[in-house]
Amino acid sequence: MADAISATAAMDTAGSETARLVAPTWPLSKRIKYSLVAFLYNTLLLKPMLFSMSLKKYLGSPSEKEPDLVKRYPIRKSLTIRIFFPPSHNKTSSSLTTDISKLPTLLTIHGGGFTLGQPHDNDGWNRTFSKRHGFLVIALDYTKAPMGPFPTAIHDIEALISCVLCDPSLPLDADRVALAGWSAGGNLALAASQLPSLRGRIRAAVPLYPVLDMVTSAHHVKARARRYKPALGGFRGRDRDYLLAMMGLFNWAYLPPGQRCDDPLLSPIYAPREHLPRNVFFVACEMDLLAHEAWRMACRLAGKRVPDMDEVVGCEEPVGKGVLITEGDERFAWEEASGDSTIRWLLVPDSIHGFDQDNIASLVRDPVTMEDARIKTAKTIDLIGKWLLEGPLKADAQNLLME
Repeated sequence: MADAISATAAMDTAGSETARLVAPTWPLSKRIKYSLVAFLYNTLLLKPMLFSMSLKKYLGSPSEKEPDLVKRYPIRKSLTIRIFFPPSHNKTSSSLTTDISKLPTLLTIHGGGFTLGQPHDNDGWNRTFSKRHGFLVIALDYTKAPMGPFPTAIHDIEALISCVLCDPSLPLDADRVALAGWSAGGNLALAASQLPSLRGRIRAAVPLYPVLDMVTSAHHVKARARRYKPALGGFRGRDRDYLLAMMGLFNWAYLPPGQRCDDPLLSPIYAPREHLPRNVFFVACEMDLLAHEAWRMACRLAGKRVPDMDEVVGCEEPVGKGVLITEGDERFAWEEASGDSTIRWLLVPDSIHGFDQDNIASLVRDPVTMEDARIKTAKTIDLIGKWLLEGPLKADAQNLLME
């Protein structure tokens, strides 16, 4: 009898584990609810917002954040890329393919839960990075869920990157290319980098507060592992992560029913080390339910002890306005190098998911939070650029002499 009970318990455990690994089939009521939410967002918010932006651009002077060039490739006619040249680049030069004109290149992928968002969301960040570090920055687009569920967006990114790397009109150095992404874009950056066509062509990846683990789909579990700081007050002092209200919509839209959630293209935290870029710089936010999975993946790739889910990220007390901790406290920053591989970890203290986004102010409506975010955004841009130029994308001695 005891053996029968044990066998039944084992079967129940196995069934529970299988269910945890497979995306569910959503009840009809929730499918209708999320379909309606997605329709209303696109019809009542996104389309009017895009029209308003286009009208302002047509009637007024262009913003300094605007890209220098917007183009499409025949392979993905519906998707645009936004191109930012550094001020030092001579856009009228006829010798764009000479060695001296080639630029280190950062490809960026916007976030939005695989469902929302547009490449122009990061125009300010992309323009600042290009100007500050002398990079060619190219913002990529992808088909949004639910029209384009997993793995549609990954192959959109793959196709666009392949076109960019082969485009003779762009002054990029194909040996000095990095890929960055925010939130869902961070997931897509690490997913696309694993594909055979791109493997080894991306020298470094910079996932910023990325979605990495779809297996741990109980969002309240993730939310318990982030830090809460009521002493900060305002938007950051809340006792509930604002992402929780949207995670159901995002999962419904992106995950096909029955999809294995431990697929490395869906959950990059399970990717074999040899399939990922040799150099990865993880940037996470202390007050973000996605911080813990970035911490775990960074530790795994670096060969460090992987934290348990009951270990909360960061520290209890507020760190201070505009302060980044870049050394001396491994909860917030460290770097591990081995041969030609480097893994770097940065936890941005007192910061929420999306702190560096152009449009976060309309959600937060908190001047104190936004001033802190503005300072930390500038500092993270400096850290990322310095890390790339002094490490994975460092110019060789011959190019330095030519410059």
